[in-house]
Amino acid sequence: YDKPMIFYPLKTMLDAGIKDIMVVIDPQSAGDFLILIGSGAKYGANISYRVQDEIQGLGIAAALRLAEGFCCGDKLAVVLGDNVFEDSFKETVGWFEKQERGACVFLKKVPDPERFGVAELKGDSVVSIEEKPKSPKSDFAVTGFYLYDENVFEIIRALKPSARGELEITDVNNAYLKSGSLKARVLEGFWSDAGTFDSLHNASTFLRQKKA
Repeated sequence: YDKPMIFYPLKTMLDAGIKDIMVVIDPQSAGDFLILIGSGAKYGANISYRVQDEIQGLGIAAALRLAEGFCCGDKLAVVLGDNVFEDSFKETVGWFEKQERGACVFLKKVPDPERFGVAELKGDSVVSIEEKPKSPKSDFAVTGFYLYDENVFEIIRALKPSARGELEITDVNNAYLKSGSLKARVLEGFWSDAGTFDSLHNASTFLRQKKA
């Protein structure tokens, strides 16, 4: 509410102990991000940029594909640019670094799950993930923070565009689910994707109260 939205996901990464960061931007706003964030040195980070346009494909998975050279075969974390989190991911990132392979998604109970990818749970295990279902099987939304091993790029290369012409991150997560290597954690603190006027208002209210 008191700074450009990009600073909140940036803080999420920094608080998780992640200092090498690549920001995927669109051509129209590229200059704005360079002016706002720069090299990242003043935040103790090393920030790179890649531009995503229609030629390179649409969708979150298409944006993630641009990071393959940046990651150099390492595990990676992804945070969406309009997501605000209260939880810290530092402990889970440390745990994930020790895992041999796989992916981890983070879930949050929401009143409007049809707006999100929705995870169906059986005990502590995810049994299905469906993108923006008309009849959600649960109220657990898949939030915009993900942890992946280096195999994520091979998975993305095998994806086909969805009905809306995008490479879907839900399809990536389902590929890990199918191979039995998807983990999930349920968030306890506040989360908002700020993707609607109501959710943006909720995020602004939370941040204002937290600062007070």
